[in-house]
Amino acid sequence: MNARIEALTSLLRGDRGADRVVPPSGFTVRLTLFTSAAMAFLTIFALALSLAAGRLAANWGEELARSSTIRISAPADQMAQQVTNVLVVLEQTPGVASSRALSADEQRALLEPWFGPSLPVEDLPVPQLIDVVETAEGYDADGLRLRLQAEAPGAVLDEHTRWRKPLVTAASRLRLLGWASILLIGAATGAMVTLAAHAALAANAQVIAVLRLVGATDTYIAQAFVRRFTLRTLAGAAAGTLAGMLVLLFMPTSGDVEGLLTGLRFEGLQWLWPLLVPPLAAAVAYVTTTAAARRVLGDLA
Repeated sequence: MNARIEALTSLLRGDRGADRVVPPSGFTVRLTLFTSAAMAFLTIFALALSLAAGRLAANWGEELARSSTIRISAPADQMAQQVTNVLVVLEQTPGVASSRALSADEQRALLEPWFGPSLPVEDLPVPQLIDVVETAEGYDADGLRLRLQAEAPGAVLDEHTRWRKPLVTAASRLRLLGWASILLIGAATGAMVTLAAHAALAANAQVIAVLRLVGATDTYIAQAFVRRFTLRTLAGAAAGTLAGMLVLLFMPTSGDVEGLLTGLRFEGLQWLWPLLVPPLAAAVAYVTTTAAARRVLGDLA
């Protein structure tokens, strides 16, 4: 534990002499900065997508779980009576908070995306829809179906369960895909930083040989590379995270229309999640660079 604390302190404090071992410029610098920035930017979007999908599925799932629809198909001369019978049955059903028959304008709005705004609902044999909102305890669906069959033969109860289950399944898979993408991005970051560290160590083989001749230990040399590449990754990831957060900040809000793309942003305390990306990227760089330095220094021995 003490060794780890000392290594972390050395990493933060630095050593000007050791820092001269690592080239301050070159393609390894640009590769590390660009890779860490790009991967952090992609991580922000993967995280936002995962959280947005979770929010959307939760909202839709709650709404569908609390609401049901009754569809009444009957001859025109029997429609009004069956609607009245259904509303009476619903008023007497425990677990039903409220119910109402949709107006012609509301039903026209539901059909407008498919048939256009000029659909003559009144002149067509369109079923009458009744919106049912249940209480937290819910109602006995089987018992309600039996009563509807007796009082209104043309009424069909749709609990929305078949719509809710695919939503929850799709959302869980989308969240899993988001987290898997973040893990893959982290692995790609570690691989690119490892390649950059290998290149820097190989390019400074002669300098490392001279340092060994004057008494520098492999631990001293490795710490110089680890510190420089860790700080480069931290800086690049911070820039990529900031860019990603700014892009999400200017994404359109959901407003009255709730969707995945319009909700692709963080809400409330979720804005704190991106702050973890730079230190996590730096931790990945620290681990991979340490392993690469030990391996290369062992080969150069």
